Amino acid sequence: MTEPAHYLRRMVDELSSSGELTPEWRESFLSVPRHMFIPEIVWYQDLTIKDDNDLVPLRRAEDPETWLELAYAPRKALVTQVDDGCPVGPGLRGCTITSSASQPTVVARMLAALNLTPEMTVCEIGTGTGYNAALLAHYLGAHSVTTIELDPQIAAYARQTLAHVGYDGVTTVTGNGSHGYPSRAPYDRLLATCAPCRVPYPWVAQTRPGGQVVTPWETPYGAGGLLSLTVSDDGTATGTIIDNVAFMWLRDQRPPRASLCESVYNRDQASVTYTDLHPAYATNFDPAVAIALRVPHCRMICYSAIDDSEAFTVWFLDPSSRSWAKIDYESDADHYHVNQLGPRRLWDEVEAACRWWLQAGSPKAEQWTFTITPEGQRVNLVSCRS
Repeated sequence: MTEPAHYLRRMVDELSSSGELTPEWRESFLSVPRHMFIPEIVWYQDLTIKDDNDLVPLRRAEDPETWLELAYAPRKALVTQVDDGCPVGPGLRGCTITSSASQPTVVARMLAALNLTPEMTVCEIGTGTGYNAALLAHYLGAHSVTTIELDPQIAAYARQTLAHVGYDGVTTVTGNGSHGYPSRAPYDRLLATCAPCRVPYPWVAQTRPGGQVVTPWETPYGAGGLLSLTVSDDGTATGTIIDNVAFMWLRDQRPPRASLCESVYNRDQASVTYTDLHPAYATNFDPAVAIALRVPHCRMICYSAIDDSEAFTVWFLDPSSRSWAKIDYESDADHYHVNQLGPRRLWDEVEAACRWWLQAGSPKAEQWTFTITPEGQRVNLVSCRS
């Protein structure tokens, strides 16, 4: 069997060659054995399974080479928990991803976005496996790192692994990350590895003026990104989307689960219309951010054709109003078939948001400005023409 050191070196070399791992973080990535933080069982999606329980366990003992290969895959996130720790399917199969080890390439980009210097302190929201906390501990020193995990089982695993690898000085807290950890505040940086839709104000309040809050931002639609927010002297924070990333939800903001099996009903009663708006507008990053902000409580799911064609279908779901819509794309079509049913005309709302985005000058995701205050979160578009 190939030694873990081989995979570790290969991962670091690939991340360095792509430019995603900056030189100041290279030594930390080389020094922290990622595989030590990966649980013995991980899950992968098996698309041949025809029900919702399509997350299948992979046990290290049964296939150690594949498990190790996945542990060090630079662009592979590993599912480390399903269904909040209680798999609902047979044979430990799962339905919903509830915790994961992020892609190393995303980890590297997020750490670089912190703009750390060695004397700083960091609070991490979402400990997960503990790997990210270990990287921070190697770079800053373990006593400069506080990490918070809501799930007691996940927190215990991370705490044990951090101690085993030599970073027992990290303060690992079992608690609700939305509240931060005021006992060790203020922090120079706050880093979240789980995504809110509304950035909790305690994260801002517990960060020093001039400090940064770096967090994924997520929406029910599925469009989000990585926010970098700078804290001001007046206790507010302002910033923009700096990267395209996707993370698990911050649990106390996690929306109800939505699936086609549960949400799509009476297909034969749906209205049938056509549109000349390309369905890709509903899925591409920049317009999707605008849609997410203008079409609340809408979930988007895109499925590509199983064959070699370029065809795909985009579904839109709002389980709370029992509304759904879908649009089909085929490469030789000049207009596209739409079905929708329910109190909300979801495709009509999505199409209106797309056309608003086009009329506004097709703004990039980074043109949205986020402001976090004690009263809540505001999102405004810079240089909007409409």
